[in-house]
Amino acid sequence: MADIIENTAELEEDTLKGRYLTFYIGNESYGIEVRYVTEIIGMQAITEIPELPEYVKGIINLRGKIIPVMDVRLRFRKESKEYNDRTCIIVIDIRDISIGLIVDTVSEVITIPEQDIVEPPKMNKNFSNRYVKNIGKVGNDVKLLLDCEKLLTDDEIENLSEVL
Repeated sequence: MADIIENTAELEEDTLKGRYLTFYIGNESYGIEVRYVTEIIGMQAITEIPELPEYVKGIINLRGKIIPVMDVRLRFRKESKEYNDRTCIIVIDIRDISIGLIVDTVSEVITIPEQDIVEPPKMNKNFSNRYVKNIGKVGNDVKLLLDCEKLLTDDEIENLSEVL
């Protein structure tokens, strides 16, 4: 029985390998590994909590579960934009905590073959973009593939855990 469960988990991981949910912040296209994504929901009422960083907009109640929500646009130090009917919240799980990512618009789930994924160029040795793990080449476009584990620092995750 354990073998069947293990094989099923491996098979599930294989079917998710190379699959990314793509979304936009402004004109830039990003992707996150599908294995982190639990669901995509429309914007809803966000309850603000004092003394959180500016990019953490607050919390939402998703079917009885309290989830912190982060505006990816603000996290990437882009100018704030009013939410509209295209704005979505991508709910992801990282290190046993669910977090909502507010994005301008969700695009699609795509498969990017391993040979079309490259490391981001090194600009200079003192700078590294901690959020971008890799770059996916899709036709003539590029997708900035995010490292979900690094969207929040350990301290930020600990602080959010305390709030919840």
